Formats: sequence, structure tokens, C-alpha cells
Amino acid sequence: FRKEACCSLHCHRQCQPFSKCWPILSRRENRSCGISSDWWSREQTRLKKLERVEVVQSILERLYPETPSPLNHENIFELLIAVLLSAQCTDERVNLVTPDLFRKAPSARKMASLPANEILESIKSCGLAPQKAKAIERLSRILVDNYEAKVPESFEELEKLPGVGHKTASVVMSQGFGHPAFPVDTHIHRLAQRWGLTNGANVGQTERDMKRFFPEARWNKLHLQIIFYGREHCSARSCFGLVCEICRTCFPRRKNPVKTKKP
Repeated sequence: FRKEACCSLHCHRQCQPFSKCWPILSRRENRSCGISSDWWSREQTRLKKLERVEVVQSILERLYPETPSPLNHENIFELLIAVLLSAQCTDERVNLVTPDLFRKAPSARKMASLPANEILESIKSCGLAPQKAKAIERLSRILVDNYEAKVPESFEELEKLPGVGHKTASVVMSQGFGHPAFPVDTHIHRLAQRWGLTNGANVGQTERDMKRFFPEARWNKLHLQIIFYGREHCSARSCFGLVCEICRTCFPRRKNPVKTKKP
């Protein structure tokens, strides 16, 4: 909030950030300005969230100034395949199986020439491997037939491809093409709830809330920073909103573990 917002509330001291003006305004002044207690309560809650947003950004930037992709790839097609494989599978496992697969087929044209059972042979240790092998075969043929063997640069076209959902498309658009996107995985969904930035109703709601609180220019880097932090400091089986630096800073008086909703 800037000077105008402060003055509109009849603050009688030198104009300063709205957060610093709140203590100045008594209940009597609130009434004289026509401010309801409900409005006041909502604005206080909003400020607290904005303060938590600043804490999150500051700590994550200090811990993770660089955010390399956790999935090894040499081109956007390989990134697409790696992200597809990462569903129900760890990034570490994906990075173990993709070297063999990409040696066989580093491009859509070469992948389209492989039968599904040969693709499966390379990725069989990944979760849902049979379904993923079929999706990769079909996806590669569609790229060759409809997109000149290139990965399309749009959410709409990406999400039409077999095995590609909104999260996979978001990762490709952000990490591959550099377009602003905020892919929400289990780590982001969990941490956003522990940090009080979303109600966790579903991943779509979490994505909308995170986009609303954080500047668009930071989305691509921030989603990776949160993933790294979730793995190292605020995992599903630890912290529970009580132990890690961000949780303790944002909620110093929190006593009970936070129960989060799964995606």
C-alpha cells in the first residue's frame, strides 16, 4: 500500500507503508473513516500473508540463488519426455533411466521409430512404465505428423499430447521455453498450505493462489526453489509446519502440526 492508501484512511502522521499505519488507527478512528471491523480484519490477514510472502522469497533466494533443472536433458523434447516420466516417480529415478532412452532416441523422429516395448525396456523401473511407454510412442508420432517433429510452444497444444497434463505442460513452458508458469507438484502443494498461502482444496487452487501472491517474473525460478526447499527442509514426513526456518519464521507461535490436503 502506498501513500494514497494511507492518506485515504485519515492517518494523521507522516505517510508511510500502510502496514505501519495500522497501529496508529484506533477503533474510534476506524469508525470515523467508515471502516468496518470485518474489512479491518480481512486487511490485517492480507498483510500477514504478504509478509509471509516476503519471508518465503527472502529465505529461498538466500538458500537457492541458482535453480538448475532437476531433470537431465539436452533439448526441449528430452525435457518433455523426462517430465512425463517423473509422474509417480522420483527425479533421481528418471535421471537413471533417461540416458539409455535418449541414447536410443534423442529426438521425436527417432523416438517415433521405436516400438513401445523397446521404450519400455529402458524405462521399466519407473512407476506406470507400460502406460508411459505407450504415451511416449504416440506422443512422438504426433509430433512428427503434426508439428514437424518439434515440441509445440503453447499450453493448449501441449495438453493435447498423450500423457501430458497441465503440470507437465507448465514445466515445459517454463523450463523449456521460458514462459511464465507455476507448475504445482506435491512439494509446492504441501508447503503452500504449511505457509498459510492456500487452503489446499486442489492443485488448481494452489496454483491460482501462488500466482496471485508472487510476482510473475519470479514464477519460473520460485517453483524450483520451493521444490528444493521441500525436499531438503520441509518434507512430507518431517517439519509438519513446526520445524523448518520458513515455518518457524512465518508462524512463531504455532504449536500444533499442520494437516495438509494431498493433491
